[in-house]
Amino acid sequence: MKTKQFIVGLTLSAMMGGGVAVGSYKLLENNTAQTAGQKEEVQYPNVRYTSSMRSSEIAVPEGLNFIKAAQVSTPAVVHIMTEYKTRTADRYNSPMEPFLREFFGDGFGERAPRSPQMGSGSGVIIASNGYIVTNNHVIDRADKIQVVLDDKRTFEAKLVGTDPTTDIALLKIEEDKLPVVRYGNSDELQVGEWVLAVGNPMNLTSTVTAGIVSAKGRNINILRTSANKDMSIESFIQTDAAVNPGNSGGALVNLNGDLVGINTAIASQTGSFAGYSFAVPSAIVSKVVDDLLKYGEVQRALLGASIQEIDANLAKEKGLKTLNGVYIAEVQENSGAKEAGLKSGDVVTAVNDVKVSKSSQLLEQVARYRPGDKVKVTYLRDGKERSANVTLKNLNNSTELVKRSNAKAVTFDGASFEPVSKQEMSKLGIDGGAKISGISNSKFRDTGMKDGFIITKIGDSIVNVPEDVEKHLKNFQSGVVYIEGVYPDGLKAFYPIGK
Repeated sequence: MKTKQFIVGLTLSAMMGGGVAVGSYKLLENNTAQTAGQKEEVQYPNVRYTSSMRSSEIAVPEGLNFIKAAQVSTPAVVHIMTEYKTRTADRYNSPMEPFLREFFGDGFGERAPRSPQMGSGSGVIIASNGYIVTNNHVIDRADKIQVVLDDKRTFEAKLVGTDPTTDIALLKIEEDKLPVVRYGNSDELQVGEWVLAVGNPMNLTSTVTAGIVSAKGRNINILRTSANKDMSIESFIQTDAAVNPGNSGGALVNLNGDLVGINTAIASQTGSFAGYSFAVPSAIVSKVVDDLLKYGEVQRALLGASIQEIDANLAKEKGLKTLNGVYIAEVQENSGAKEAGLKSGDVVTAVNDVKVSKSSQLLEQVARYRPGDKVKVTYLRDGKERSANVTLKNLNNSTELVKRSNAKAVTFDGASFEPVSKQEMSKLGIDGGAKISGISNSKFRDTGMKDGFIITKIGDSIVNVPEDVEKHLKNFQSGVVYIEGVYPDGLKAFYPIGK
């Protein structure tokens, strides 16, 4: 009997314990399911894994948040894709070319055509009606320029103008009501300030990277070429924001999303980002764009003096008492500097009260003005501070503004000559010229040249506009003179013409 009672008691205890355990589990399961279910319903009910994760409640300190700048600038940064036809070799690059072609035929020296080459970069919409600023090297010599917007719409772009001396180019697409980036004041940038680089590195569209301003007024000698006649302006903003091939022409913005520079170059031994990137300041960009829109050409103002960076060796050699400022090595005749009384040995310390301690800073300040503008130049002579009002001039020591876009077509000796378009000049690497047509009805047919040939030089005289052809040939007296130029496919040629 006792054994039976013990077994019954044990069974009842087990049943009661199991019931309590099951009840507790169900209660806990219901509470958990209810809590999780409420969270899923509020957030993402159809998304697995992330739906029940905790959201961060930490607020990012104001001034370190890049979200606003990225949201403002990204829609206005575009992807630029370029197409280049394979250039024909300079097959007739000698005075014997017409005779060789006459003997061998028009196909002499030609090569089988190759597939076009492709390139890419970035650009920034600066006006809602379709004006886009980029680097000159992004579109240089391109036969076709396409712009892909952040919303994936694609447009063919027209080249408005270029300035190789600052590596800036201006494009135009036919569209309105586009997102834009406002100009920011690059002068107010401080070393250590946060900036964002926005562009399309390695075809990764709409990429945003962050860094700080590492230095200002940096000269890295990448734009100085014989074609630029040593007139390049290099006063870059240096940052450590990651920039790679494809970022060129993209935006450098401050934390307000304002444009403070156009990303242009990197310092690297591998071709990829190695910690240093460089941007053209917005103050220079805005001036170049304004010139291209108003005049079709950049109006370069010059002080009219050869300048030199001051270091300890130069200071000792010249007996200078300062290492700040820019040393004037030589003053050119008939220049603004000469007329204002500046001399070799003077040390320029400011332009319009803006201090300059490096050559790049002086060049940047002067480049903001046009020929005919007057600037106050502060300088040291014999240890004493002086100032002079300098009237800036152009390369020809004139205050005249150049408007190449006003060049008109002319007719001479039965042939027609037209101005060369901006896109053709950029594509062919020329500064001007005159495109000939109607050769069959003119005396030029005897030279062997064909319609479309762009004349860039007659003898030793440069041809910038169509009127120059008639002027130079009329000045030619007798004998034979060679006409030099290039065809639209890049073929250079010489043709003899005589009187």
